Amino acid sequence: MTPLYLSSAYWAPISYFSAIYRHGAAVIEQHDTYIKQTYRNRCNIIASQGVQTLTIPIEKPSPHTTMRDVRISDHGNWRHLHHMAIASAYGSSPFYEYYADDIARLYTRRYDFLLDYNMAQIACVCDWLDIELNISLSDTYTPHDSIPMTDLREAIHPKHPDTSLIAPYLPRPYYQVFASRYGFMQDLSILDLLCNMGNESILTLAGIR
Repeated sequence: MTPLYLSSAYWAPISYFSAIYRHGAAVIEQHDTYIKQTYRNRCNIIASQGVQTLTIPIEKPSPHTTMRDVRISDHGNWRHLHHMAIASAYGSSPFYEYYADDIARLYTRRYDFLLDYNMAQIACVCDWLDIELNISLSDTYTPHDSIPMTDLREAIHPKHPDTSLIAPYLPRPYYQVFASRYGFMQDLSILDLLCNMGNESILTLAGIR
């Protein structure tokens, strides 16, 4: 299958990991100009109050700062707040306890660069699911019209998703703790799938169910 091209993402949505899993290999863009209000530094989880967006504060980038040079800010005690939000949202889910220690470590260790932090999370997810995927960082920036890969760099977007491209990777309904209150919530962070479905998450990523 044609290799995949993706932007970096913080606790990326399920479609992101589904695309990587089905392609078997992915290149993560590190030379693109940082764009605000994307999954690069935010994720969506669902808590008792509904969908909650967690956003990593970053040091103010220049207009041409590349993703690999974006630095994480320590503003607002965000690590503690994000960790507590995830624990509160998924503490009663069937599988949260299996991942709780690793999640805590990711919020205890300090990463200077956003890209490194996001890549550490991808590695953690692969370890949890016991899968090996060929994931690398881009060597240089390649424009969309000359890319020899499936380009989803801007297709998986929190506000303007390209549904024509990501539809095959959107998850079928699975068990969610708050489904009785809000119905099934589509394409949340991979944390939602893992905490609710555990190792069976692989079936959702594969599109089997």
